[in-house]
Amino acid sequence: MKLSIITAVYNSKDTIEECLKSVAAQTHVDVEHIVIDGGSTDGSIDTIKSALRRQDFKLVSEPDKGIYDALNKGIKIAAGDVIGLLHSDDVYSNENVLAKVANVFEEKKSDSVYGDLLYVDKDNVNKIFRYWKAGDFTNTSLKIGWMPPHPAFFVKKEIYDIYGLYDTSFKIASDYDLILRFLGRHKISTAYLPEVFVKMRTGGKSNKNFVNILRKSYEDYLALKKNGYSNVLPILLRKNFTKLPQLFIK
Repeated sequence: MKLSIITAVYNSKDTIEECLKSVAAQTHVDVEHIVIDGGSTDGSIDTIKSALRRQDFKLVSEPDKGIYDALNKGIKIAAGDVIGLLHSDDVYSNENVLAKVANVFEEKKSDSVYGDLLYVDKDNVNKIFRYWKAGDFTNTSLKIGWMPPHPAFFVKKEIYDIYGLYDTSFKIASDYDLILRFLGRHKISTAYLPEVFVKMRTGGKSNKNFVNILRKSYEDYLALKKNGYSNVLPILLRKNFTKLPQLFIK
C-alpha cells in the first residue's frame, strides 16, 4: 500500500526540516511525501530543497489561497492509495506510525484510519500540554461534537475522488467540514488505532487569538448546517467542552 503524505508550508523555516526528517524516518517502505510551499520568504524553501537532495519527495512552490488550497493541490497530484496530512510544524510520534496505519487499512479494509494526537511545546516536542485521545467512532459521535484529530486522520485517495476535496470557502474549519461530509453524510467506514500518531506544536491558526476562536466556532456552525445537522448549538457546545478532559489525560 502506497501512502502519500502532504505537508503545506508557509514560512516554517524553524520546523520544516524536523517535519521532513520525521517522514523520511518512517519504516513503511512505500511513502510519497508531497510538499506544497505557498511562496515562503523566510528561507524555508532552501531547507526543503536541501532535503530534496537527500530524500525522494515532490515539491510544488507557488502562491496559494491558504492551507486548504495547498492541501487540495497535494491531493490532486498524489499517487498513493491513502492520503495523510502532516503540518510543517509537526512530527510523527515514532518511525513506525505509517507502517501501523497501512496494516490497519489492510486488516480492516476500511476507507479511513485515525489515531491519537499530542499537543506539545513549540520548542520541545517531548513536553506535552494536551492529549487528544480520540476514542472509538460510533453512529452518534458526530452528533455529540466528536471529531478525530485531523493530522491523525488517514483517508483512501478514492474517497477524495468520489466525495470531493477541502471546501476552500472555509478558512479555518474545512477539516471539520470534510470529516462531517465523509464520516457523517456519506458514512465512509473508519477504524481507530488507539496510539499517538502525531505530535503537534501549540499555536495553530484556529486558536491563535480570540478572533480566530470566534471565527472557528462560526465556521463549525456553518459546516454542521451544510452537512444537514439540526440542533447545531448543543453540538458546538459539546464539541468545545469535550476538549477539557484532554488537558488531564496522560
